[in-house]
Amino acid sequence: MKKGRLLTFCSVIAVLVLVSCNKDFLDTKPLDKVSSDATWSDGALSEAFVFNVYSFLGYGGFEEESLASVTDEAMFTHAGRGINVINEGTLSETTTGNNRIIPQWDELFLAIRAANIAIKELPEATFDDDDLKNRLLGEAHFLRAYYFHQVVRYYGGAPIIDRPYELDEDYAVARNSYAENVDFMVGDLDMAASLLDGKPQTPGRANQLSALALKSRVLLYAASDLRDGPTASANSTAHSGYANLELVAYTGGDRAARWNAAKAAAKAVLDATTGYKLDLTAPVSAEEGKMNYMSIALGGGSSVGDAAARAELLFERTHTPLFTRESNWPLGGIHQGINNGPNGYHNWAGNTPIQLLVDDYEMMDGSTFDWNNPAHAADPYANRDPRLYATVLYDGATWKPRPSDVVSIDPVDQIQTGAYDDGAGGVVNGVDTRKSPVEDWNGSRTGYYVRKFIDPDPGVVDNQSSAQVIPWPFIRYTEVALNYIEASIETGDEGEAINWLNKIRYRVGLPAVTDTGDALRDRYRNERRVELAYEEHRYHDARRWMIAPNTLGRGIKIIIPEATLKAGASPRVPYVHDKTVYDYSYAPIDNTEVETRTWVDKMYFMPISRDELNRNEQLVQNPGYN
Repeated sequence: MKKGRLLTFCSVIAVLVLVSCNKDFLDTKPLDKVSSDATWSDGALSEAFVFNVYSFLGYGGFEEESLASVTDEAMFTHAGRGINVINEGTLSETTTGNNRIIPQWDELFLAIRAANIAIKELPEATFDDDDLKNRLLGEAHFLRAYYFHQVVRYYGGAPIIDRPYELDEDYAVARNSYAENVDFMVGDLDMAASLLDGKPQTPGRANQLSALALKSRVLLYAASDLRDGPTASANSTAHSGYANLELVAYTGGDRAARWNAAKAAAKAVLDATTGYKLDLTAPVSAEEGKMNYMSIALGGGSSVGDAAARAELLFERTHTPLFTRESNWPLGGIHQGINNGPNGYHNWAGNTPIQLLVDDYEMMDGSTFDWNNPAHAADPYANRDPRLYATVLYDGATWKPRPSDVVSIDPVDQIQTGAYDDGAGGVVNGVDTRKSPVEDWNGSRTGYYVRKFIDPDPGVVDNQSSAQVIPWPFIRYTEVALNYIEASIETGDEGEAINWLNKIRYRVGLPAVTDTGDALRDRYRNERRVELAYEEHRYHDARRWMIAPNTLGRGIKIIIPEATLKAGASPRVPYVHDKTVYDYSYAPIDNTEVETRTWVDKMYFMPISRDELNRNEQLVQNPGYN
């Protein structure tokens, strides 16, 4: 489980002080400062208990190290964080890698235990507010399903623990099959949806749409290649020799029925609500497309962008500067900017985009970007999918005002990740590079910085005390629309898939597609890749489609732009990106600093740690780790 400050809601801070925000209290029955009877006889205390079940969500995806950095989206800049063992395929029972990127088995089951306590106690709670009781019970069922879905998608079938164990019980429990886990999660989510019907939609809390949307994801994953035993075994050496395939995949049943179930679950959400600007019949302008996508990423948490884009969020982790300053190491949540911003702003360049992601953004006309096209190679950031400009900071891109001590180097607030002709036989190294005069150790290794999820408001100064309050999108409407598109393709309903795919493309200014067959599937997968970039989907999508050998396995490509003076021109001093003065050249190169990426089939699942196997001898290890 990601470790961070606990999820907090301003409306109940006083209550949380009374009952303690420490996860350890969940190991008692059920509170360390308030008796069980008192908790479940008081609506506010019961609500505070359920809020603490939310606390296991941590920062959402806003940890210092991002899941994007164990995919072909990003590279983590700093060595020694346990990321390399994931990307180099050297994971084992005793070497499980970074414990903030990957949710940990033991902490997920602590969260499940907390949810189980609430589910056990709430039906018998004696406080006199049935609406609140049902809402809290619905949230607890949703959260139990959410934490189980985290176990299942990272580790495979889990022991189905549906009640809090007592101290004198045997804790050795075998793993249930993947199919049984899917049924259990769906049952929890159906119960949650029923209990939350008509209940308020409060930011940061589960509601009926949250439950329906998570059901859509669970069933989509269940229909995918990785979860179909014969398909998985045919494409993975780890699966083909695994004696307990039922723990990680279906070994029988009707796969077509699973795709139809996924399609129906997604359609239920699409029919129940609307997303943001998905009713267009033609593409918007490129500038509007960029703003639309940026507004979605900001989620109403910035003075910049359209606050109406909050409609996208079906379940989010809220952040607020009213919360006690999140100053402990590692930073997260409200510090997304300092964690990932450019070193020329005194930020830390954490999870920087790699060239493989940048290359997958289409041209504005819908064609594929191609380094073999001379026009594309000469100006690779021109006329691209507007989502690129809202997601990635590249050489020459405009960004926030520079800090006062850097203004003399860059007075025009442009990202500098290249090497520029100084007119005297040498080069000026960009202020945002690893050869910068400003904190070079925090410079990007890839030639890029992430822009998505960093508040562009100039008043939010990332390296100072400013706190951004961008919400983390655990689930958003467009994900469900993409789920529906995928299920429609796999059930042969290409017309419906194209209809919804074009809705998403029109919103960002891209033209309609007319692909069919494998070309439509490829187009959809690329659309999902760029639309959901940095939202913790690529890790799972690459695995469930079983294309990870060709994604993570490609290694890392980066770029170091070079600028040479045009004939007769004088260099700009201080340097400014200027195509009238400089000729720019771009050539992607391989990067093996910090890590050398490879793919091994065991990496389809995380290993269960040796400590967990020792604690529960009935657990069976995942394929490829024995």
